[in-house]
Amino acid sequence: MKLFLALLALAYVAPSTEDSSNWCYEVQAREPNSQCLGPEQWTGNCKGENQSPINIVIAKSKVNSSLTPFTFVGYNQKKRWIIENNHNTVTIPLNGGMCILGGNLPGRYEAIKLHLHWSQERNRGSEHTIEGKRYDMEMHILHKKIVSGDKVQDSNDKYAVLAFMIQVSEKMNEGFQPLIEALPSISKPNSNTALKELRLEDMLPSSEKMYYYFRYQGSLTTPNCDETVIWTVFREPIKIHKDQFLEFSKNLYYDQDQKLTMKDNVRPLQKLGKRQVFRSHASGRLMSLPLPTLLVPTLTCLVASFLQ
Repeated sequence: MKLFLALLALAYVAPSTEDSSNWCYEVQAREPNSQCLGPEQWTGNCKGENQSPINIVIAKSKVNSSLTPFTFVGYNQKKRWIIENNHNTVTIPLNGGMCILGGNLPGRYEAIKLHLHWSQERNRGSEHTIEGKRYDMEMHILHKKIVSGDKVQDSNDKYAVLAFMIQVSEKMNEGFQPLIEALPSISKPNSNTALKELRLEDMLPSSEKMYYYFRYQGSLTTPNCDETVIWTVFREPIKIHKDQFLEFSKNLYYDQDQKLTMKDNVRPLQKLGKRQVFRSHASGRLMSLPLPTLLVPTLTCLVASFLQ
């Protein structure tokens, strides 16, 4: 009986390998006495065949003339967003009247959240690589498909993620500055604060630099790694100053004791397998749609936000 009770107690306290909430990045898993699950142990769909991120080889990608420019609805809103340290990255929940259409997406997608990946060193912080090159950081804007009425959600296009490479330069990026200034207030995990007014549009490359992008079918890059994502990886990197880049690893921590700097929150590259990467034609420039054309998706975004 004593042996049985001891085994029962051990089973109770031991972390379950099926618990996707106990995942972490390799830098955390290497810590002494760490009990979290590094990328090789991630569960859910993380061993699937259509996983992300990947290395993009331009010569092996195919031009798809259907990959037209995007239209960003509501991205010009200026708001005091809440920014959070969720113990594996910095994230901004985007809950209100913002969506994308175009880009050969099968419908309209509402913006859900923004988050970033980075390292403490240059050329190590992006999840995706292009021609084997890893960038300093990577920003993801996650969107969820707007499904109306009795339509059934398709299993492989639930999410659309826009991925932007970020590269250190000699020029300050004023669009990122409200986010940078908030970082000291969210040093510890599970902390949050309100940003100064920030407009997502100001954080992105100029519209004429967003006509060249790559497209492939993949997964979320954190557990449960669901393979329900249409990925758009933009070729033109966002530029930020070196001092802005260093603020992330300088101010943010994975742990409450502030001993483990938040860095290298990057999932290892996954095999492309039988998938095909497509690229846009890379000609012309992004044009805003006429007001009547934009009116319906704008109202759809606003209604979807109101019903949440």
